[in-house]
Amino acid sequence: MRVIPESELIINADGSAFHLHLKPEQLADRVVLVGDPDRVSTVASYFDTQECEVSSREFHSITGRYKGKRITVVSHGIGTDNIDIVLNELDALANIDFATRTVKPEFKQLTLVRVGTSGGLQPFVPVGTYVAAGKSIGFDGVIYFYADTERVRDTRFEAELKKQLDWKLSGLSPYVVSADPSLIEQITKNDIIRGVTIAANGFYGPQGRELRLPLADPQLNGKIEAFDYNGQKITNFEMESSSLAGLAALMGHRAMTVCCIIAGRVDKDMNTNYKGSLTGLIETVLERI
Repeated sequence: MRVIPESELIINADGSAFHLHLKPEQLADRVVLVGDPDRVSTVASYFDTQECEVSSREFHSITGRYKGKRITVVSHGIGTDNIDIVLNELDALANIDFATRTVKPEFKQLTLVRVGTSGGLQPFVPVGTYVAAGKSIGFDGVIYFYADTERVRDTRFEAELKKQLDWKLSGLSPYVVSADPSLIEQITKNDIIRGVTIAANGFYGPQGRELRLPLADPQLNGKIEAFDYNGQKITNFEMESSSLAGLAALMGHRAMTVCCIIAGRVDKDMNTNYKGSLTGLIETVLERI
């Protein structure tokens, strides 16, 4: 049995995971993920009871109970690189014995729902819409550092994507992964749009925003908006869904992202006062997770 070296799985002196500072017993099987550390307190304000609260850097966690369900809410910060940290440490907390540094004989599956904000790319997802990432397009590359990704990637969708987008960014190959289908059914029911979400590896250039630096492909967003594969259109931009869905699928966990649209990229409108509509989404996810 492989013993995981200290340099691979870093455990703090108090027995907690290196970045999250959570201990194994503090993690629930149901996890709500949010980007903003302050939003953790917003989610946890709905809890009937709270067991613990831990903060470390951008990672803020609270575990408690909501209507009898034990739930952990964790902030992941911005970007797929942070998702790589959070997913690996959550999986380690659930499935690695910290005392022996060995994988536990029985696998524990986590259910992970990321609640985020996003920019809409289609007229049918205006500001205020809730969109679940049934499929995620990764512009980030995180998943390629892991083996056997073909079993969780939609390679036909990838080929059509590169063809229709006339992909010009050398050295970067977008990948496509699906959220857990049973979790999508559980969370979206019949009142949340199931979309195709791009997880960009930046907020400005990677999402087609031009400030002082010119873009490598100024037409990319137009091609993204026009993309159509078997009736599936790309609905929105955000920054984490691809590595969440991809890594969770490789690990065997159930995961998905659902976002509140706060910016209309086509109409170039923006809602900075989106707290109310985001609060509604948080309430929906807590009820259904």
